[in-house]
Amino acid sequence: MNLFPENQLLIATHNTGKLEEFKYLLKDLDLKILSSKDLNLDEPNETENTFIGNARIKSKISCLQSNLPSLADDSGLQVHALGNKPGVYTADWAFTDKGRDFKKAMHRVWNELIETKKQEPFTANFICTLVLTFPNGNEEIFEGIVNGTITWPMRGRDGHGYDPIFIPDGHKRTFGEMTNFEKNKISHRSIALKKFISFYRNRII
Repeated sequence: MNLFPENQLLIATHNTGKLEEFKYLLKDLDLKILSSKDLNLDEPNETENTFIGNARIKSKISCLQSNLPSLADDSGLQVHALGNKPGVYTADWAFTDKGRDFKKAMHRVWNELIETKKQEPFTANFICTLVLTFPNGNEEIFEGIVNGTITWPMRGRDGHGYDPIFIPDGHKRTFGEMTNFEKNKISHRSIALKKFISFYRNRII
């Protein structure tokens, strides 16, 4: 049974940059990728305190509104010395009256680490949780985690978010110093999407 009628998949996001990343990572699949923004769907409030909870909200609502299989993600940075903060509030730490300022957020991470008086290395991980919801109510969950350390000062102009202060394990450069091609081979989102791709290929007739 083909779970993807007319080979359509809705990515539950209004973020153009995130949509392009999804399209790039899924480019080898015979899927027509749509977004919540394409269909003028509502952008729900993320009110849960877990990654899976927030991803589920976005996936379920988008699926109900579109009647299409809907894939949503919630992702963030967990700094172990800070009790896994900022976690689900990763984007909120960048909030200002003029929009999101991730330089401000990165300064907050580093300042709070210094205040702990703990010693480096400051271990951390990026996590991405994907929830895929089908019109029949079934769902699948895919998770990707990449471990690393926090560094200072910021390094690199590529990437986005907290990439300039995160060095993935086994590498000497931050995500911000890597090209999109390099990052997409090892990122938390690519790991989660590889699991989705495997699921898709195993269930398409």
